[in-house]
Amino acid sequence: MNSRQHTSGKSARWRDMAEHIVRRGSATVTELAESFDVSVMTVHRDLDELERQGMVRKVRGGATAQASNVWESNIAYRLMAHTAEKDAIARVVAGLIEPGSSVMLDDSTTALAVARQLGELAPLTVLTNFLEAIRLLAATPDIRLIALGGEYHSTHDSFLGLGCVDAVEAVSTDVVVVSTSAVSDQYAFHQEQEIVLVKRAMLGSGTRRILAVDGSKLARVALHRVAPLDDFDVIVVDSNAPAEMLQRLRDRHRRVEVAEL
Repeated sequence: MNSRQHTSGKSARWRDMAEHIVRRGSATVTELAESFDVSVMTVHRDLDELERQGMVRKVRGGATAQASNVWESNIAYRLMAHTAEKDAIARVVAGLIEPGSSVMLDDSTTALAVARQLGELAPLTVLTNFLEAIRLLAATPDIRLIALGGEYHSTHDSFLGLGCVDAVEAVSTDVVVVSTSAVSDQYAFHQEQEIVLVKRAMLGSGTRRILAVDGSKLARVALHRVAPLDDFDVIVVDSNAPAEMLQRLRDRHRRVEVAEL
């Protein structure tokens, strides 16, 4: 196994271990060693890393989950979660973008997956507040990149606050792509006020508004409403979403695109 495969394997195990602990609320070291077929020492090292990333809290003999609003917002967790679904969604979203247009992306990891597709559509003008997307697109030929500044938040690896809202409201784009942490039959939600304010500003600056969410976000709510689903021109979700939830979404929204995995 080369070093890249080894790192990829560890990252997948960290993701699965974090999700295991989050689902159950807590887990012992012995339980995790048996579940993931690794040594107790490896589990301790994995838990040290997950605690460093802010995804779990290590306790004597095991680990407990952070509050849901902490791990759902954590960039390290989001980068590892539902990657196949996000990639499938991103391919569908890319098909909705015309070469030569202007595209605004929020700081979601689903939008980051979209950013990876944009090189094939260049020339484009892309605006984003997500530092990881900025790093990615800065090296992409024929992409005119506009970074939306503000106060940097390391938990999200993005720029937020009044400065970012002002920057967003000063422009108008052909397309805006956002994701949210929860979607009910009527609204898109997010648990953090600072992010909600930026997403709302982005929706106000886009001519065509696309909501891109993986199926795990459906039939959920969070603290703050971002926007009614009727405000979006297109909703893109993956085919792993439960059929009943997809049908409920289709019954209430004029255009729902399903990304096949």
